[in-house]
Amino acid sequence: MPREYSLEKTRNIGIIAHIDAGKTTVSERILFYTGKKHKIGEVHEGLAEMDWMEQERERGITITSAATTCFWRDCRINLIDTPGHIDFTAEVQRSLRVLDGGVVVFDGVAGVEPQSETVYHQAEKFGVPLLGFVNKMDRMGADFYAAVKAIREKLNSHSYPIQLPIGAESNFKGIIDVLNRKSIVYSDSDEEGKQFQEEETSADLKEVVEKYRHELIEAIIEHDDDLMSQYLEGKEPPVDELKRVLRKAVVAGKIIPILCGSALKNKGVQFLLDAVCDYLPSPLDIPPVEGIDPQTNQSIFRKADDNEPFSSLAFKITTDPFVGKLCYFRVYSGHLAAGSYVLNSKTGNKERIGRIVRMHANKREDVSDVYSGEIAAIVGMKCTTTGDTLCDVDRPIVLESIIFPEPVISIAVEPKTKNDQEKMGTALSKLAEEDPTFRISTNEETGQTIIAGMGELHLDIIVDRMRREFKVDVNVGRPQVAYKETISKIVESEGKYIHQSGGRGQYGHCWLRLEPMERGKGFEFVEEIKGGTIPKEYIPAIRKGAQEALSNGVYAGYPLIDIRVVVYDGSYHEVDSSEAAFKIAASRSIKSGVMNACPILLEPIMKIEVVVADQFMGEVIGDLNSRRAQIQSTHDRGQMKIIDASVPLGEVFGYATILRSNTEGRGSYSMEFSHYAEVPRNVVEKIINVEKK
Repeated sequence: MPREYSLEKTRNIGIIAHIDAGKTTVSERILFYTGKKHKIGEVHEGLAEMDWMEQERERGITITSAATTCFWRDCRINLIDTPGHIDFTAEVQRSLRVLDGGVVVFDGVAGVEPQSETVYHQAEKFGVPLLGFVNKMDRMGADFYAAVKAIREKLNSHSYPIQLPIGAESNFKGIIDVLNRKSIVYSDSDEEGKQFQEEETSADLKEVVEKYRHELIEAIIEHDDDLMSQYLEGKEPPVDELKRVLRKAVVAGKIIPILCGSALKNKGVQFLLDAVCDYLPSPLDIPPVEGIDPQTNQSIFRKADDNEPFSSLAFKITTDPFVGKLCYFRVYSGHLAAGSYVLNSKTGNKERIGRIVRMHANKREDVSDVYSGEIAAIVGMKCTTTGDTLCDVDRPIVLESIIFPEPVISIAVEPKTKNDQEKMGTALSKLAEEDPTFRISTNEETGQTIIAGMGELHLDIIVDRMRREFKVDVNVGRPQVAYKETISKIVESEGKYIHQSGGRGQYGHCWLRLEPMERGKGFEFVEEIKGGTIPKEYIPAIRKGAQEALSNGVYAGYPLIDIRVVVYDGSYHEVDSSEAAFKIAASRSIKSGVMNACPILLEPIMKIEVVVADQFMGEVIGDLNSRRAQIQSTHDRGQMKIIDASVPLGEVFGYATILRSNTEGRGSYSMEFSHYAEVPRNVVEKIINVEKK
């Protein structure tokens, strides 16, 4: 089957934002205006097509990123609507990893919120060019210019409005195209937002339009010498030329154009689609994807071209009740036909491609081929997980995988009946396959199954999905914080294991140096053996023994992080030495060494933003202080007060209920993981005693 849409007319974009900024409503309007659906679905009515899970419709939030394909003008747009809640950060990260461009949606009242910053920095990390869309211009308190100021101050100073609003709140009537100086005014009688007319800009807005137009043109011409020289000679470059250079600057990540509208009131979405086609990159505009040749370990590049060898990244695994396992993948080069074989270069397994489907939220359309620059899903892949590279069998490549954050909260779950016990293992393994930030382990002391995730809501959804999708009823324990341990000074430690029991004995002996590392560096193992005091074949066993001892913790039983282990000396026995003996020796060395290295306990610190009315400010700050919070700043947002603070996760379980009762139900907050920090000495004893009960 030949390619339907050329690469330059393909756009892979994501809609990203803080929770409740209106991402899913924007996505729904895009589907409506592009003809993918004929009735507008509202999130608050539980009818949004992109929120297809029962839990999403009940709670009015997005949990899983939904992909769909739609068409606007002469472009094919592959669209991913991502969650805003920080508990589902994995969905945002894996989507951004495979997208070429993004639309960041901002709430016209709240402006830049904490997770707006998080998703912006994630996009920046992956080098994703962005458009900004200031939504909810019809809401009480909406202020486009305050939102633009906040975007420039908190995210990117090179953000320029290419549209301005006509009116605000209930008087929001339309938008002004800054470059063309044209006003687009929507008809009051047409609720679907399909009727609007171009008018001359009213006299009272001309001055502000000229101010922002002048700013925008000056920003654009910096990226083109010809336009710069024309402008300096007093000639204004043609609008088409300005748009061409603006596109070049957006693709390079040098400018973020800002648009405005109200998705709920159907104003501005068509012009957002125009901007996606005009300014966001096609697969041809992004650099060739870089990977490693698994045979030579050399860097190799694959460009977006159907004639290149096939390469793609599996970025999401889901379990579909009708077709089984679905593997979402982004094709970077080449083309893939149903019935052919691909190599999973991470595992070395070959798999046959049975069915290829193009996804429309939770609906599927069978296709026989996919080409470079496309996003699709494969049915029935057995051994593929998130982050694996699928490529040409004869021309292997390993693309950079996706690194996900570690879970910060865990709960114990136990099946209610024997029947549930059998089904629980299957349900948990399928959910863990889908979600890389969800982990399962067994507590060896109690035999309990422990599930860990990114927050209370995350684990709540997991338990709900077990009940609904897999018909498993479980009892749930109280939340536990994912504490960590580390050391605070360098020590040298000896580990020895000698065992004689008649016949061949066991002998392992090593000296390890334990060194603290910077926060977030993880684990590092270094071998500095001189003169063959320990043969090379035993070094992996020492590493494994060290890692196992670190994963179980020594001080309080929590995993040890940010530590370098250096093996620098030891001895061996020609007959009695074995890998098992060296593994035990390393474990003993770690255990004695850590206790001498001034071990400390670390706790996850959350960044929290609390929105309250003025009269409750004192009470809320007092309550936060009692939770060991550090208040970073307080400021106004319209009539409300904003409190920015950092607070230990262990102190804010069930905070939503407390905040509601302290603010007569009018306070709200959002929270995200920030970093690990040392637990104060007076709290350590309490934590260890409580957690061990």
